Amino acid sequence: MDQASEPARYDFAAAEPRWQAAWNDRDCFLAPDVPPADAKKYYVLEMFPYPSGKIHMGHVRNYTLGDVVARYKRATGHLVMHPMGWDAFGLPAENAARDRGVHPGQWTYNNIANMRAELKRMGLSLDWSREFATCDPEYYGQQQSLFQDLMAAGWVERKESWVNWDPVDNTVLANEQVIDGKGWRSGAPVEKKRLSQWFMQITRAAPELLGALDTLDRWPERVKLMQANWIGRSEGARVRFELAQSVDGVTDVEVFTTRPDTLFGMSFLAVAAEHPLADAAAKRDPAAAAFIAECRAQGTSEAAIEQAEKRGFDTGFFVKHPFNGQEYPIWIANFVLMEYGTGAIFGCPSGDQRDLDFARKYDLPVLPVVLPPDADPRDFTIGDVAYTDDGTIFNSGFLNGKTVPEAKRAAIDALEQKRAGKGIVNWRLRDWGVSRQRYWGCPIPVIHCDACGVVPVPKDQLPVKLPEDVDFSRPGNPLDHHPTWKHVNCPQCSRAAVRETDTFDTFVDSSWYFARFCSPRATVPLTKAAVEAWLPVDQYIGGIEHAILHLLYARFFTRALHGMDKVATPEPFAGLFTQGMVTHASYRAADGRWLYPEEISVDAEGVATEKATGAVVAIGRGEKMSKSKNNTVDPGAIIDRYGADTARWFILSDNPPERDMEWSEAGVAGSQRFVQRLWRLVQTNLPLPAAEETPAGRKLRQTTHRAIAAVTQALETFAFNVAVARIHEFANAIAEAPAEAAGAKAEALDAITQLISPMMPHLAEELWSTLHPDGKLVAELDWPVADPALLKAETVTLAVQVNGKLRSNIEVAVNEGEDAIFAAALAEENVSRAIDGKPIRKRIHVRGRIVNFVV
Repeated sequence: MDQASEPARYDFAAAEPRWQAAWNDRDCFLAPDVPPADAKKYYVLEMFPYPSGKIHMGHVRNYTLGDVVARYKRATGHLVMHPMGWDAFGLPAENAARDRGVHPGQWTYNNIANMRAELKRMGLSLDWSREFATCDPEYYGQQQSLFQDLMAAGWVERKESWVNWDPVDNTVLANEQVIDGKGWRSGAPVEKKRLSQWFMQITRAAPELLGALDTLDRWPERVKLMQANWIGRSEGARVRFELAQSVDGVTDVEVFTTRPDTLFGMSFLAVAAEHPLADAAAKRDPAAAAFIAECRAQGTSEAAIEQAEKRGFDTGFFVKHPFNGQEYPIWIANFVLMEYGTGAIFGCPSGDQRDLDFARKYDLPVLPVVLPPDADPRDFTIGDVAYTDDGTIFNSGFLNGKTVPEAKRAAIDALEQKRAGKGIVNWRLRDWGVSRQRYWGCPIPVIHCDACGVVPVPKDQLPVKLPEDVDFSRPGNPLDHHPTWKHVNCPQCSRAAVRETDTFDTFVDSSWYFARFCSPRATVPLTKAAVEAWLPVDQYIGGIEHAILHLLYARFFTRALHGMDKVATPEPFAGLFTQGMVTHASYRAADGRWLYPEEISVDAEGVATEKATGAVVAIGRGEKMSKSKNNTVDPGAIIDRYGADTARWFILSDNPPERDMEWSEAGVAGSQRFVQRLWRLVQTNLPLPAAEETPAGRKLRQTTHRAIAAVTQALETFAFNVAVARIHEFANAIAEAPAEAAGAKAEALDAITQLISPMMPHLAEELWSTLHPDGKLVAELDWPVADPALLKAETVTLAVQVNGKLRSNIEVAVNEGEDAIFAAALAEENVSRAIDGKPIRKRIHVRGRIVNFVV
């Protein structure tokens, strides 16, 4: 084709807004609250975003994956619900209020408006009529109502617990917010403090939450394993150690252990800094009090404890061993937490590395009690590595000679006979503390009355709204020092009372939002007909970082609601997909500055230089996009330059979606070239001739239907990168089809247009409108179905050998006779040259594979 007849380039900047408006005008993506009885419902949901103000490439990947599923399922005859909302409460908004002098609500809703506009540019098939933010009173008022229902059903408890307390910000900190013993925001040394907190009794549901993991057959095994480990079922024993002398009225210490078989290997007992025995030691010894203060200032996350040096303080107290009566010292240890187990452990250094490190540090005895296979009990010792594998018990009195399982059972039986312990099942999971001392969260809907105690706010007075006139100039929770908001009369006795000033952990907000999407405008939290019709979510999509807490809390919440007959399903998400991260190389100047990708240029040899200075910069490995290293890419700028479809196509093409993907400008540019190629492929084949059956046309039709089958299979299995590859191959086949296949191109172009539509919906609409000016929108079409007759191979390619060496290939009909096959093979020039007139001693035909002539 000469340059003058080259079609104009596809104008994505004009096309994409036009098709988004068309979808909106035709309500293409709206779903009813209650689907018709005969509908095949499909609920697609991506984890909703926090409104930080801008979307990032992680959002682009997450929502593109969900949109492909939603569009594909809609085309295959499903009634799809695909909603969007905002996880809008939390500390970032409150910090913005303190730092920038704006109200958290203003900051949040401005960010929502910006992100909504950016997401709409992506062309997502979302039902925006269902949109809500968790900071909307209409949402959190219904959450308050559900909380009161959970209270009435016995799922809620108020109790004292040890917390990380920031004395500057006057708030509780999660373990992960304690950095090197200091508050992550204030930098102040964190204190351990006992506070009355609200708890969801998730531990009651632990057995069901663990057991039901086996029913989640469309969840990644990795996520189920992470949840199982977090719930942490373990069988063991509670062991009561009698104190050698009572201490402040305490006569014994109880520990939980999964290894009662190693009790004879004990060399010390350790308690948490908050244990009553630690308090007793602190009263007697200022050094103990000082050590406890140090313990309370350290991080309490598991990672922080594992990384910290294992340290202890000898209290001078002793306990008696339940079996041999010997006395062992009681230490305060910085690696024992009061909230786990009983706040006390017995140390068996030979069988636990942490205990061994502690024992070596403080010169405590190390007695091996599990003998490895083939080891000699006369000379087996423990060096610097504990022995944690299986073996035979020794140095253990009546347990000697038993296997580990046998010894566990015998030890438990003996403890129970002596009334010194009991075999139990223990759970690592702890009740969910939902109280937070901050303003920007859902108010906990209770009132504290001196006469009546804790009184729920009457439901006709919900929502308990946050006050607008708050002062962030003072540290701590603005609700606590608001002059009027917390002061109310008791609903029961009318005396002066105070509101609860704690607000909910934001995990509460995200533990039921998927159910609220079913009927987001209802005047009750959940409309039973709607949640029974839509739940569970058929496909949930989000990052692996939410594999434990969010998913576990959502599962618990749903299970509790199911028990209260508010939802029909005990599990919220039938299918779960966890996508990988989007990564990018980082660039660092010689002076240590991190540079944005747009600030550097990379030459053909891969050398990066700073555009402004020409100086060479170091290229770091690809890693998660992060503002701290400036290796982020602005999706808005990518859409401006290349279009939303190009960004979507590249996101889907690079890697299997469960793996991390490397963002590259060259890859995006390649995707843009393919967009233009598809555009030219349609334009250069217009007008389409009338259909005419020819051998070449038959071959192209087979290619078309094989592409339909392959792409369909790939979309069904989340192999989106495979779907992209098959479409590339299909485009090549259409472009290379001979003129004799022109009559089959109309079907091929229709098919490729529909096949790209879940991934590049705007381009698909533009191509379809070109092919069918008066037709429907692609978003309204049924998915193409492959013709089984055209999937069957009609010809086969055979390798032709002479004396076992490949000389040619021939294509023959699948059912061709042997004589005809041998004749076709001999007709090949390279074959006849290799035979060179010699007599053929043997003819071999392996059907569907080879022909071999032995001469």
